[in-house]
Amino acid sequence: MITKAVIPAAGFGTRFLPAAKSQPKEMLPIVDTPTIQYVVEEAVASGITDILMIIGKGKRAIEEHFDRNTDLERELTEQRKTAELAAIRQISEMANIHFVWQKTLRGLGDAISYAQCHVGNEPFAVLLGDTVIEASTPVTRQLIEVYERYHEPVVALEAVEYSRLDRYGVIDGTEIAPKQYLIRDFIEKPAPAEAPSNLAIAGRYIFTPGIFDCIVRTTPGKGGEIQLTDAMRLMVATQAMYGLHFDGIRHDIGSKIDFLKANIAFALQRPDMAEDLKAYIKEIAAKL
Repeated sequence: MITKAVIPAAGFGTRFLPAAKSQPKEMLPIVDTPTIQYVVEEAVASGITDILMIIGKGKRAIEEHFDRNTDLERELTEQRKTAELAAIRQISEMANIHFVWQKTLRGLGDAISYAQCHVGNEPFAVLLGDTVIEASTPVTRQLIEVYERYHEPVVALEAVEYSRLDRYGVIDGTEIAPKQYLIRDFIEKPAPAEAPSNLAIAGRYIFTPGIFDCIVRTTPGKGGEIQLTDAMRLMVATQAMYGLHFDGIRHDIGSKIDFLKANIAFALQRPDMAEDLKAYIKEIAAKL
């Protein structure tokens, strides 16, 4: 049973400057909820009870968000705002959340390595802190179900237009069951004509502890960064790895346009604002 998850959230978020200068990009709100809270909620809904967040300089707001704020709770109690009080208390009670600092930003692979002592010899989930996925069954839960069948690492996959594949890590693999793939290799940012598939890595993973040895053996790349995809290539060379083309919609909050689309998509699901937003969209569309 997988009960531990790792959420890397240490990067500078340079694509969201100047907003990310003092505000972690993972704390940027989708409507009225920080992005990273959606990620934690997905983990908890998937059966995760223990979460380690990898953070860096300027990310203290993430710690504060998941801690209790007794002054705010007292104020809400005095104002009899019971719904708001319940909502903020629930944030700090969702799971056991721990934090560790990535001392130097040396890539996603290096960030994951900070979790070795925390996860020990257990398999664990990884959820990128700037990726939100809408799904009727949480994507991490979907991956866990595949892991429970094969007891090997599993990667979430998303079908991407061939013209956009040079932005992603892509798998070379064979479909062995509906939407399930045995992976042979990973190709980072291939040219569309050279891509072995259009299935891209989508920010959710289940790893066994063997990933840590692969990270240690990974040669640093551009900027001295240790890329997780390179470590996964070492891993797949010596053991089976699987991919799941998940059911759901991914929102890459690291992209400005996707961030805006996510806000619209989530707002349209809110009874308190959907009708007003629909009317506004129609008004704007009529002028285009």
